[in-house]
Amino acid sequence: MYTIKVNFEGSDKEPITIQSPEDNTLLEAVLLNDIHLNHNCGGVCACTTCHIYVEQGEDYIDEISDKEEDYIDRATNPRLNSRLACQCLLLNLPKGKDGFIEIIIPDQSGIIGHEH
Repeated sequence: MYTIKVNFEGSDKEPITIQSPEDNTLLEAVLLNDIHLNHNCGGVCACTTCHIYVEQGEDYIDEISDKEEDYIDRATNPRLNSRLACQCLLLNLPKGKDGFIEIIIPDQSGIIGHEH
């Protein structure tokens, strides 16, 4: 089981800590816990609206693909720790182990498009 701390950039909203099983993406994990994160393309790595910053726990998610890197280059304020939440699959943990990931959801108020 994963513990995920979700921080919100540019907001006075307090961080939220959620739980997620393996084999979910970070996008799925936050949505299943009623945390809003835009995903205009439906989570298929065809836009940048689910852009996040992975602050801790990058070893617990799939490595970044060339396609994802290309999209991150188009994101607003990309950083070295930028990822697309739809592409961050939570890896299988060794039996009896838990994982911890901390992310920041950037300010999404400027995103135009469909909100889910």
